This record gives sequence, C-alpha cells and structure tokens, in this order.
Amino acid sequence: MDVTLHHAFLPHTDAEAALGFYRDLLGLELRNDVGYDGMRWLTLGPAGGTGTTLVLHPPAVDPGLSDDERRTVLELIAKGSYGAALTLATDDLDGLFKRLVDGGADVLQEPMDQPYGVRDCAFRDPTGNLLRINEVR
Repeated sequence: MDVTLHHAFLPHTDAEAALGFYRDLLGLELRNDVGYDGMRWLTLGPAGGTGTTLVLHPPAVDPGLSDDERRTVLELIAKGSYGAALTLATDDLDGLFKRLVDGGADVLQEPMDQPYGVRDCAFRDPTGNLLRINEVR
C-alpha cells in the first residue's frame, strides 16, 4: 500500500493576486477554480503534471469560528504571522529567484546554502504565506 500527498492547503485573501503569483510568476497550472457565495478555491499544480496539488482557499470560513476568532485569523494573515508555509522545489533556483524578483515578489531570503545541506530562498506570497524554494539537483 502506498500513501501519497494529494493536496496542500494555504489561505488566500485575494484570488486574483494569488493567481498572479502562483500561476503567472511561479508557473503553476490552474487545475480548478471553484466559486461559492462570493469566495473562490483555486487548485494549482505543476504544469502538465499530476500528483500533489496546492489548494488556495478563503481563510476563516469555518462556520464554527466566532467573529472574534475569524478576526484574529485575518489579522494574523495580514501581518504574515499566520504560520502557513509551503516548500517548493526547482532545478534552477537562481532562475526562478530572478523571475520572482522581476515580478515584484516579496523576498525574505536570497538563495543560499543552508548548514543543513539545502540550497534555498524564501518569499511571502500576496497573502503573507511563507514559501521556501529548495534547489533539487
């Protein structure tokens, strides 16, 4: 029996800004765009690929949240302190870094060799989620 990762979830606060970042800058393929009651769920994955996808979802829509809890979640997201993170991989870290910088992405860390053996860089997406990008050789 194999167990695979199927979806990873990150919140978005602006679907069009999220598409501009994940689809247009990173080059992920939009696989699904589902709207409901003024909200949108976006599913993206590597172009032409299958497997694990990223689902960008409206935050704090759980009906079990109180108004105070919902407000707290949205405040944490606005500060970039929500704690949502994703690590991506590429075989051309410098090329992808340049493309993201040229596209106006919010750089947190330039490409560097980490003491634990990974070469990576870091960005915040338009919502404030942390994205680390590893170089895979």
